[in-house]
Formats: sequence, structure tokens, C-alpha cells
Amino acid sequence: MGVDITPLLEPKEISLKELSSRKVGVDAFNTIYQFLSIIRQADGTPLMDSNGNITSHLSGLYHRTINLLSNSIKPCFVFDGKSPDFKKKTIELRRERKESAVEEWKKALEEGDMEKAKSKASQTSILTKDMIEESKKLLSAMGIPIVEAPSEGEAQASFMCRTGKIYGVISQDYDSLLFGAPVLLRNITVTGKRKVPGKPIYQTQSPEIIFLDKVLKANNLTQKELILTGIFCGTDFNPKGIKGIGPKKALDIIKKEGTSFSIFKNHGWDFDIEPEEIYDFFVNPPTTEKFTLEWKELDIEKVKQILCKEHDFSEERVDSSYEKIKELSKKGSQSSLSGFL
Repeated sequence: MGVDITPLLEPKEISLKELSSRKVGVDAFNTIYQFLSIIRQADGTPLMDSNGNITSHLSGLYHRTINLLSNSIKPCFVFDGKSPDFKKKTIELRRERKESAVEEWKKALEEGDMEKAKSKASQTSILTKDMIEESKKLLSAMGIPIVEAPSEGEAQASFMCRTGKIYGVISQDYDSLLFGAPVLLRNITVTGKRKVPGKPIYQTQSPEIIFLDKVLKANNLTQKELILTGIFCGTDFNPKGIKGIGPKKALDIIKKEGTSFSIFKNHGWDFDIEPEEIYDFFVNPPTTEKFTLEWKELDIEKVKQILCKEHDFSEERVDSSYEKIKELSKKGSQSSLSGFL
């Protein structure tokens, strides 16, 4: 879901080459949900192996990570820990939406409307514990470091970015900016066109970078005002925000009425949680310094065991993708993959 503060942002398009040799933190749950949502068959059914196990997430993780490595980018994946108690309402709303989407998907299939079926199916994705463990197992076989966040993955990745452990945070959501990440990277490894959800329209999308300091300067904002604006618009902890208030209107309210938390109640705050609690979580989320960022060479035999032997992936396709980083090690000055890692 994430916060929508798009009108306040001016992303800069970049090429993947500009991120060469950079260490980046990937919001793992955000990324895996993307794969579960978009990597589907024509009728909306996710990719599955011969035993009926969903494999969309493994396909996306392998090929996207190969793409990052082949561009000399050094990713680590940050996984969510325990969600804050006040996120329970959001989780419940998501569950209800998914249940509704499942029914609409089935109805669309019965009516033969494949476009609608695929659209609704993309809203039904569920990330299970088994999928999480499979993802970690594959990433480890690829030599990619994994960071276990004590709570929200984006909060941990943002902390790592602020403290100079990584250059930027890869996520499609903007929450990292509210958590104070200096650099947000979106659409990474995505070039070309992407279908607009629910519409027969395609938009051109390229990798882009957003700098927090430039966002604050361009909008004459403090970090506190940015967080308050996000809370007005709606975050993962207060879904939908306050009706009728978008980023621009929220900014007007804050500039006129100040940054006291009473401004929310003055404009129709109607959530079980207090805005102060949400704000405090963005400012002081649980994070940890107990992680190790060590990149290793990809173990192609372990990768094949997971993808090909356990989940029926094509060995030819796995080998073909792997050739990308083998060629990189040959062309560069490095003597092996670990040379640039």
C-alpha cells in the first residue's frame, strides 16, 4: 500500500550504470509481493511447479537479482520482522480486500473476461512463511546478504541508508522517505512499459532516484512536516488517511495551523490509533545494527537445486541468465564475481 505523496516529488530518471558498485538495500516484502502480483499466467493464475507450489516469487527474485548483479550493483535484501501492533487494522483490511478480489477473479473467469480476471488476480497475492523461507534460501545460494529487521523492513533499510551502510533503498513505496532514507530508488531493473492496474493503459517507466533533501527543499518542508503530510494522506498504519485531504492540501493545513498533533482532530481524524504514535514510529522505529553485509559468489549448483530440481524451472533458462554475470567477470578487471562484490 504505502503512503502516496507523489505530487511532492520530482524523481530523476537514471540508468542502472549509474548505480554500478553501489550497495543497495531491497525492501524484500515489497519486492516479493510485486512478483506474486505481476508474474502470472493469462487467466491470472500464478506460476506453479508440477506439485502446485507457487513459484512466481522465485522467478522474479532470480532474474531481477541477476540483472542487478550483471550491472555491478550490490543488493542486500531486508526482510520484515514483527509488525507494530497498530498495523493490525491495515493487515485486516488487506485480508478483506484479497478475499473480495478472489471472488471477483472467479466471477471474471466464469464470464470469460480474461483482462479483468488477471487484474483482480493480481490483488489476491498472499506471502506465506514458506515463500519467505524459499526466498531467503535462493538469495543465500546467490551469495546475497540477508538482513532481518526487528520490525518494518523499510525502516531498517532506511536506517542502513542514513548510517552509510548502503547507498539507497529500493522500494516502490515512498514510506522510506518518511523513515528518513536519504535516497529512494524505484523501478530498478524496470525499463519500457508497465500496465496501469485495472486499466487497458500502458505507461513508460524507467529507473528513478529520489533524494530526500531535495524533496524537503523543493517543498520548503522539515522532516516532521513531511511525516505529518504522509499521515494526513494515509500510511500503512492509518489506511486511506483523512478523506478529501491529499498532499497539497495537507501541506496548506500544516503551514497555516502548525505541527501540533491537534490539527488531525481538527480535520476529522477517525482512527483507533493516535497520530502521535504513528509519527513516533516513523521517527524512532525498531532497528538493529546486528547485520553483516558480505557478498559471495553465486553457487549455480545450489541455485539449480532450488529452482530446477525442486520447482521445475528450465535449466537452460537459469544457465542463460547466469551467463550475464559470468560475462561480466570476464570483461571487467575482476578475476572473479567476488572481485566486484
